[in-house]
Amino acid sequence: MKEYGIKSFDHLNRLPGFSEQSVQTHLALYRGYVANTNLLAEMIREWLGAGKSGTIEWAEMKRRFAWEFNGMRLHELYFENLTAIASGLDRQSPLYKKIEEDFGLYELWERGFKGTGGMRGIGWVILAFDPQTDRLFNVWMSEHDTGSLVGTRPLLVMDVFEHAFLVDYGLKRNDYVDTFFKVIDWAKVEGRLAACLNDPVGVGEAAASGVRVDG
Repeated sequence: MKEYGIKSFDHLNRLPGFSEQSVQTHLALYRGYVANTNLLAEMIREWLGAGKSGTIEWAEMKRRFAWEFNGMRLHELYFENLTAIASGLDRQSPLYKKIEEDFGLYELWERGFKGTGGMRGIGWVILAFDPQTDRLFNVWMSEHDTGSLVGTRPLLVMDVFEHAFLVDYGLKRNDYVDTFFKVIDWAKVEGRLAACLNDPVGVGEAAASGVRVDG
């Protein structure tokens, strides 16, 4: 069975506003999610084959798998939409126009996204696209597995677990959010929207995964 591999994020070196210690700590946590995802996938498969699918332990592994898998995938999306050579979002781009169509003004969308990031609690802030209605939403996702809008596709992902900002910003969470906006790779975000519009049901993305978790 194919395993998930650890992706390289060398582009995070010298990321403005993020110390090397912060980046390396964050990458180490990500590697842990990948390892645990692979471990749990194999354990679930083995226990199923051994006839243990009715046990409490197997049930807990199934629940834990979503947490580890989403932790892996969300970190990959987060790291991928950061860049050391950021530029602003093109006002003529389909993404900018879509934001203004759904939120009225770009500034209102940004205020809402940052406001969501400033909420108390740990989790993720996601600009999500609903392919059924072509609508955008700013989503708060608690932990890694609570609050996701089923069927939506993540375009922009911001980590607001404490490990993402405490090393460099302490309790100044809003300063971290402001810095995040200065290093967004808008080309990557625009590419995600384009992929959604070209493949609204996500068939290509699902096929590319190639990893099966039996049971």
